This record gives sequence, structure tokens and C-alpha cells, in this order.
Amino acid sequence: MDIKEIQNLIKFVAKSGASEVKLEMEDIKITIKTGSEKTETTIVQAAPMGAMQQLAAPAAPVAPAAQPIAPAAASNEEDKYITVKSPIIGTFYRKPSPDKANFVEVGTEISEGDTVCVIEAMKLFNEIESEISGKIVKVLVDDSSPVEFDQPLFLVDPS
Repeated sequence: MDIKEIQNLIKFVAKSGASEVKLEMEDIKITIKTGSEKTETTIVQAAPMGAMQQLAAPAAPVAPAAQPIAPAAASNEEDKYITVKSPIIGTFYRKPSPDKANFVEVGTEISEGDTVCVIEAMKLFNEIESEISGKIVKVLVDDSSPVEFDQPLFLVDPS
């Protein structure tokens, strides 16, 4: 079923006065709900990726934006660092408790197995240990911030 057929179906349902129409085929499900002022359409379709890319293609080509040279140089400089990433989803804390000092600061030498932070997940505080030795170059997350799985937390210079 293509876009034109779906649009025609929506127009037909709106004119017919029906309040809800459900259409299910083997690769597509369509639900059209009409109200006094609005029409709600839900389409669930398992389409090949090529067709989806054609639907999502922009109407006119967009020129790429000019990128400054400085960020590229910074990323090349950061390539020599190793990233410590979050192994879980939760809330990132730099201290073991509010009245204690941070586990690590920029410039702190760490060894493999040293605790670098704590991530709270479902009321459990998980100590995150370093898997590498080196020096903390940058802290990438603010204290008490939510973090996602595999989100970068620290940059470490292994040399």
C-alpha cells in the first residue's frame, strides 16, 4: 500500500462519518480514528528499508554545513585518550557520599581496579572501577547527572 492509497483511505473515512476504521494486511496495520474536530491516524508497517529511505528522503538536497577546523583538531588530539564508559544506566556520582571528596579529579593518576565513580541504579550504588591505568584528562559528565549505557564518563591518558 503506498502513500496515495493511504491518503485516499483517510479522506474516504473522514467523509463516511465512521468514528474508527482498522485495516490489517499481512505487512501493514492501519487505524484511522475520526472525531468532531480531528482525525487521528496510526500506521504500523513492516516495509523494506529501501522504501522507507525513499519516504524519508528530503525534498531538496541540503548543502553540507561548513565545519570549523578547530573541532577536528581537538578530536584528533582526543583520539590518543581512552574513554571510560558507563556500564549501566543510572545516576552518576563523583563522590562516595555528599560529605566525602571526589573519587578522581582531572590530573589524578589511576590504576586498573581503582574506583572512579559511583552509578546509582534502582537504589543500588555501583562502584565503577577503571579497566586501565593512566591519568584522568577530562571528566565528561556532571555530578548527579543521569547517564546511559555506554555513555563516555572520563577521558584517560594511558601514557
